[in-house]
Amino acid sequence: MPQKEIDDQELIAKLQNEATRRSAFNVLVTQYQKRLYWQVRKMGISHDDTDDILQNAFIKAWTNIDKFRGESSLMTWLYRIATNETLDFLSSAHAKHTAANTDLNDVLATEIHNDVYFDGDEAQRKLKAAIEQLPEKQRIVFNLRYYDEMPYNQMSEVLGTSEGALKASYHHAVKKIEEFVLSVN
Repeated sequence: MPQKEIDDQELIAKLQNEATRRSAFNVLVTQYQKRLYWQVRKMGISHDDTDDILQNAFIKAWTNIDKFRGESSLMTWLYRIATNETLDFLSSAHAKHTAANTDLNDVLATEIHNDVYFDGDEAQRKLKAAIEQLPEKQRIVFNLRYYDEMPYNQMSEVLGTSEGALKASYHHAVKKIEEFVLSVN
């Protein structure tokens, strides 16, 4: 039987209580794991690396739960942690590929075709490949807006960037994706 979701206020109260913290954190992971998984996965990260990134993100959430001030939603806070973990991973991967003289975007695009967890058709593969060619910031903004339909004000909280800059990044990302898709036809 699926577990009933607990609203953020009740969950936060349980997380801040030493007696209920552990069980509340298990609920937090259950409620948010799938959404965070796909947030990270859409960045072109492999299934195994996504699991590692999420594990690190949830460890950071656990160790910093007392610092959560409720100025944003729990989901926004978790998105920010997962996004920062993803950026750290991509930065590290970029450094490794630069040292090996390979292009990380090419590696990520190639992984799409070899990914046993990707079940999209050819159009979806082209879109995914186009997204992987975007600069990191544009890729994140595009994924949050296009797939998650996240409002710019919430995205601003997650990424710590102005709404205007996010709108510009999204616009540039869409143009680059259109150019990429049209060039591979």
